[in-house]
Amino acid sequence: MLFKCKISSTFIFKLTSQTNLKLLDMKKTLVAIVILFSATAMAQDVKPTFEKQGDQIKGTFFYEDGTVRQQGFYDQEGKLHGEWKSYDATGKKIAMGQYNEGVKTGKWFFWSADKLSEVNYSENQIAEVTTWSNKDNVVVNYDNN
Repeated sequence: MLFKCKISSTFIFKLTSQTNLKLLDMKKTLVAIVILFSATAMAQDVKPTFEKQGDQIKGTFFYEDGTVRQQGFYDQEGKLHGEWKSYDATGKKIAMGQYNEGVKTGKWFFWSADKLSEVNYSENQIAEVTTWSNKDNVVVNYDNN
């Protein structure tokens, strides 16, 4: 038995329009992926530098544009040792502290837009935090004891 089916031109137009929209969305997605991949492939691959200074090795890590991201020292066994500093992408210092044979020790300082936090480490754990803010004259002190 054969069935005859009458398809209106309106239905065909709607079907064609929906198919074209799907193809258009797929093309936009594909173009976006290609652009993203191209930008990633063209990004600079800035490798860290390591230089011997006395009995330590100074390591410097960079952002993709070549500005310094982190800088500090390693001991002969490759453990973090001595002063370490971190910078944001504009070159402003955002963190500074000390390592002793791979363990955070003493006072660390963290800067943000409107505050400075002093974090005291004991045996690689936070012992105390003090925060100063530019917005007000209040000092917040957190003691882990």
